[in-house]
Amino acid sequence: MNIVIVLLAAILVVNGLYAFRLARDLVKHRKETAEEPGNPILLALWGAAIFFLSTFGISDFALSTVMYRSRKLVDDKNLPGTLNTQCAIPVAVMALAYISAVSVDPLTLILCIVAQMAGAYLGPRLVVKLSVKFIRMFMGIGLLVATAFILANKFNLIASGGIATSLSGGKLIAAIVLLFIYGALNNVGIGSYAPTMATIYALGLNPAVAFPIMMGACTFSVPMGAMEFVRLGSYGRKITFFSSLFGIIGVLIAVFIVKSLNLGALQWIVAAVIFYAGITMLWEELFSKKQTGEAA
Repeated sequence: MNIVIVLLAAILVVNGLYAFRLARDLVKHRKETAEEPGNPILLALWGAAIFFLSTFGISDFALSTVMYRSRKLVDDKNLPGTLNTQCAIPVAVMALAYISAVSVDPLTLILCIVAQMAGAYLGPRLVVKLSVKFIRMFMGIGLLVATAFILANKFNLIASGGIATSLSGGKLIAAIVLLFIYGALNNVGIGSYAPTMATIYALGLNPAVAFPIMMGACTFSVPMGAMEFVRLGSYGRKITFFSSLFGIIGVLIAVFIVKSLNLGALQWIVAAVIFYAGITMLWEELFSKKQTGEAA
């Protein structure tokens, strides 16, 4: 049996189980759900927008945290659960769409996904003693350097990037090691999307290959945690319902755009996402926390 078909089937099984448990909980608590704060139209538009952006690697966690806290749509104690439960289904759609639509070598895809998942599982044992400040600074600078290389390539100053859809030998080993590290860094709040994009580009792969790898790894880890939040009732039900449902629309629009873009345009998007992630990391460590301390 084709390994990609097995992977797609596994995604459907894991996320189908989550969707069933979510639906059962929403039906059971439909009255409480209707009484929760939040305008349904606003939540629907917000869900479509954030998961459109998330498909390109912009953190829906960060955007949603600002939105929900500023409008007091969910208690802080339920915020982590809400962030996880609202994204599980859209991320599954991302994974199914990209793995089906983007041409990538099955062995490269599976090994990279497994490496990132292993890093996420073993990460707490490896990163617990590391300084988060140091990691953010190092990653932020690294992402800005990666952006500079992409732009240098765009202006024909150097040769980098590529159109390959598979890795082998030393490059494959490098990808496995780096994606394992990125998965581990998720445990200290450092997202893996932008570093994965930078790595895929640097190793000479088609930038589009980053998308099925990123979404493929997330779609197995997120629903497992989300099911626990649903079981405990520790999440915003109304937010999750509307964001999950309309988030699918945002994802499908974004996937269509990525599929229809030529390589040159996609490289600009990758550069923008990586630059944004690098600047955000450095800003948080150099300015945001300093200002918070002064205010306190």
